[in-house]
Parts: sequence; C-alpha cells; structure tokens
Amino acid sequence: MRIPGLSLGFRLLPGAVPVAVARVDSAEWNEAARLVHETGRKLVALWGTDNRDRDGTFGMFAAYAVDSGLAVVELSIPPTPESEIPCYPDLSGMFPVANRMQRAVYDLLGIQASDASPSDPVDRRPWLRHGAWPEGVFPLRRDFDRTQHFDNPQQAYPFVRVAGDGVHEIPVGPIHAGIIEPGHFRFSIVGEKVLRLEERLGYTHKGVDKRFESFTLANGAKLAGRVSGDSTVAYAWAYAQAAESIMAVTAPARATWLRALMLERERVANHLGDLGALGNDAALAFGLSQFMRLKEDWLRWAGRVFGHRFMMDCIVPGGVSRDLSAEEAERLARLSYDLEKELQELRHIYYEHAGLQDRFITAGRVTPQLAMRLGLTGFAARASGQARDLRVAHPVAPYDELGVKAAVRPNGDAAARVTVRFDELFESLRLIRQIVHKLPAGELRTDVTVPPVGALGFGWVEGWRGEVLVALEVGEGGMIRRGHAHDPSWQNWPILEHAAMDNIVPDFPLINKSFNLSYSGHDS
Repeated sequence: MRIPGLSLGFRLLPGAVPVAVARVDSAEWNEAARLVHETGRKLVALWGTDNRDRDGTFGMFAAYAVDSGLAVVELSIPPTPESEIPCYPDLSGMFPVANRMQRAVYDLLGIQASDASPSDPVDRRPWLRHGAWPEGVFPLRRDFDRTQHFDNPQQAYPFVRVAGDGVHEIPVGPIHAGIIEPGHFRFSIVGEKVLRLEERLGYTHKGVDKRFESFTLANGAKLAGRVSGDSTVAYAWAYAQAAESIMAVTAPARATWLRALMLERERVANHLGDLGALGNDAALAFGLSQFMRLKEDWLRWAGRVFGHRFMMDCIVPGGVSRDLSAEEAERLARLSYDLEKELQELRHIYYEHAGLQDRFITAGRVTPQLAMRLGLTGFAARASGQARDLRVAHPVAPYDELGVKAAVRPNGDAAARVTVRFDELFESLRLIRQIVHKLPAGELRTDVTVPPVGALGFGWVEGWRGEVLVALEVGEGGMIRRGHAHDPSWQNWPILEHAAMDNIVPDFPLINKSFNLSYSGHDS
C-alpha cells in the first residue's frame, strides 16, 4: 500500500478490505493530500478523535482511495494551551468535499482546520451544531458530560446571499411534505431559474459516533445497521469488516456469499423505489404504482426469508445470523427472473415515454469533469462517467468470483442516473442468481475473539448509494473507543447544489430524487 510519490511507513491491516494506516506529521499530511489530489484519487472520509486521556493530543484521520486500496493517514495534533484551538492543515482547498467534514469535526471535537492564507479563510460556520449544544461545548470529547442538558435556542445561519436585479430567495424546509427527513434548501433565483442553491443539513444529528462508545465491538453492529435504514446491509457489512479486521478473524465462505446476496437485494429494493418516485415526479404516476408494487413484493420476500424486510441484524461480526434453505434459494432465483421480465417492459415504457424523457434529459447535469473535481461517488458518479465501483476495483469475497460489470454512462443528467439504475438492477439480478446457485455449504459464523486494546479496523463497502466506510478503534474491555460511520451522501450532497444550477425550480424535486441522498446517513 502506498501513495505514489510519497514514502510513508504504511501498516497493512488484516482483513478482507485492502487498508493500510500511516502516522504522519503536518508536512506529510499536506503532501499526502497533494499527491492524492494531483493523481486524481479521492478523499473518502475525514474524522477526528480525542486522545487527551492517553497522551494529551487530538488526532485527525483522512482516508484516501488509491489504486491498491484504502490509504489512511493519521495526524496527531500536539497539546495546546486551553485558550488556543487545536488546529490541523486544511484539506478543502484540494478536496472541496472536506469543507463540511471539517466543520463537523469542529462542532463535535473543537479541533479546527487552519487557514491556508489570510486571503483564503476556512469556512467556519457551524454545520452539525444547530443549538442543541452551545458554542464552546464539544460532545465528542472524552470529558463531555452526556448527562448535561442545554437550552435549544434557534440560531441564525449566515447563508450566502446572491444580489442583483430580480434575484430573490425561496427557502424550502427543513420540514417537508411527505415522510422525508429534514433538510433546508435556500434557492436564489431569477424568475424560475436557479442561480444558486445552498443546503443546510444536520437537523437529525443522532450522535452515533458518541453512542458507539457505549457498545462493545461485538454488539456495535446493531447500531451501525441503523445509521441509514435504506443501507442497513451496507453499514452492517462495513462494520463487520472493521470488527473482523481488529479481531483478526475471517467470516466463513457461506456467510460472505449470503452477505453479498443481501447487499444486492438491498440495491435492487432501493433502485426500484427510486425509479418509481422518479416517474411520479415527472407526472407518470403509473411508474410509481408499478415500481412500488415490485418493491413491496421484493421487501416482503426479504422479510419471509431473512426475518426482516430491510434485513436488519442479519450481518454480524464473524458471519451472518440467518441462513438460506435450498428451497428459499431456488425461490429467490425464480423471483429474480420474474422481476427481470417486468423490468424489461417498464424500461421500455420509461425510454419510449416522450414526456418522461423530456423531463429527464439534461435535468441536473453533472459533467464528468465536475464529478471528478468534486469527488462524486456511487451510482451518481457512474452516471457522470466515473467508472468506479468497489465491487470491481477492490472486490472482496465473493465479488472476486462474480465478475461484476460496473454500469457507466457519460451524460451525468437525470436520464443517465435513471439508465444506470436500470443497468444496475439487471446486473444485481444476475449476481443474485449466481450467488444462490453457487452458495457454498458450511458454517454461518466464526467465533469472535477478545480484541487487543488500541487496535484499528476499517470496513469499506459499495452500498447501493455509494461507498460506505466504518472505522473502529477498540478500548478497554472490548468496548469501542472510537467509532465513525461515513455515508456517501457526504460526498454527493454538495454536488446536488451544482446540479440544480441553471435548472428551473420545478425540476428540483426530480433532480433531487435522481440522487436520493440520505439525511440520516449524513446526520449520523
């Protein structure tokens, strides 16, 4: 494992995922970021930790996707006088996606990205702190008293204002119609044309990272599986990978194949729901009714076979908690053929419906260049020409035996995202048939061990929305000392602001749905 051009003492971790960690100083932190940026690789996640009880320091982690896997650099921030804010070098100049992650780190830990120069100040607006705790209080610090209660006054948030003749604002949210979660959208418009969109998120921040500290490594999987309900399999698998790396255990072969079966079923369920919603947002209610019927049937079968419609708690450290009988496997294979037949008809309707295509084509376009520069990830990135899929780039078992074909389209508009979803549906159905026909016999779960104090572990899974990362450090008694769950929505929410520009306001729901980003995963 290496960052090309930089000599660092990376330590390769055990486990299914190719991950290595290196400790760096400030100069190496900057140099690592520069080299990753210049070679077109991407920042996957950024988070901090409080080690003052151990050596008086804070720490920062940056996880980069490189050719050989996941390269994680750890920067130790020396102790500072109490009156000074601990700082680390800013990464947002090279990776714009780091902006919100750095603001979140300050809100939670009180460590701050330093300005690159007086003329290039770092964005210091709060991101996750909405008034639930006061300024100067940092809930992820180890000495934070979690029994404290604070007043929750509303605080003004300084949105960026656009001035000019005819420019006015439309504030939308944070409370929306229907059942979606809260997020605020501030449109600056002329007529119906969007000049600028600015988001405010964090309304549903749940303190998951802090809550991890109350769980053992073995039982934290239940919490990880609830970070974002529509991605429970991806999070649970990433958590299991991280925990298994720390404990140096390997899940049985049958368990890894069942995990992949669940992950592909999760991908199918979400693409079905979103394709129906996209049809509805473009005034084709027929699409919504048909796709939701298919999704409901799909979820019911998951409930019958795995005991839960979303397959929650089916993946655990060391293996899986549910098996599949031969009859159930055969039934799932037949269901995949039935669904494929219906999808072929619906794809034909979607592609031949002039009104639908008129709304989809050119709506919310993200060019390949913009997608690369801003770090777009997941199926949305593949719809903007970014041929990156962890199942192909770094295939863990059983994907290394399945020959996954990544769906890639160049146009980057809502139509391309619809097409990629169809392509991925058919590919997932093919994979499901392969998995159930090749499913090996054997144990479902291996015994977990007592983890060594201070050990690190990482999980990295291509969920249906994009790359899900879970990082864990274990403390005394097998308790989680630091847990961090990263949703791909952190990468893609900022790009939605760009996708909406120059479109009309009535198309925003359609553009937004074509990405379908997670509030809950972002606000974990």
